[in-house]
Amino acid sequence: MSENNVNITIANRLATAHDKISDASKKAGRLPEHVSLIAVSKTKPPSDIEAAFRAGQLEFGENYVQELADKAQQLSKLENLCWHFIGPIQSNKTALIAEHANWVDSLDRIKIARRLNKHCEELNKQMNVLIQVNISDSNTKSGIALLDVANFAEEIQEFKYLTLRGLMAIPDEYLDKNKQKAEFEQLNTCFLALKHQYQTVDTLSLGMTNDMEAAILSGSTMIRLGTAIFGPRTN
Repeated sequence: MSENNVNITIANRLATAHDKISDASKKAGRLPEHVSLIAVSKTKPPSDIEAAFRAGQLEFGENYVQELADKAQQLSKLENLCWHFIGPIQSNKTALIAEHANWVDSLDRIKIARRLNKHCEELNKQMNVLIQVNISDSNTKSGIALLDVANFAEEIQEFKYLTLRGLMAIPDEYLDKNKQKAEFEQLNTCFLALKHQYQTVDTLSLGMTNDMEAAILSGSTMIRLGTAIFGPRTN
């Protein structure tokens, strides 16, 4: 596929994604502009990200630290590009994350928060963070238990260079949509409690391609889409 065709395809996929977000928001009685879209660009080349940027997409999510650093450097000429780190965090990678990310959406350890805060202080940089919640209590997923969110959020307040913006979760996929709905609603209840307590909290990152509508109906303010925008991954 030619570069021009790739650019058109990505632009069309973005338009379709926004249409779906708009339809789901209207069904939920919400304004579409209150739901943002993160384009998950892991394993995709910088040219694809630039194509999405040219089509109006500003926020991108990366799962791997070195890949984030490389792309952020290569695309530094693009103004207002916003990077979300959404993967598991190793202690020895926090300096790179602090340098290149604008958001950390997968914070689930105070040790990591402390290191990020230290690096951000050295950079004189404010970092937006989301607490990752293991809402499905899954052995294969990162995140803290729902019952631990309040205490974790309180501990984050001691870090001057971290701004708590809300919660993120990657729930299990269920054939039983009632179970899915119950988990989504539990997470939203927790989010609303945090929002009431902390003025900076405004983000619930929940929902991907297969559960986007259900997530928006349950209060999600941030959707993460990868293949729906960039196509299937090759590795």
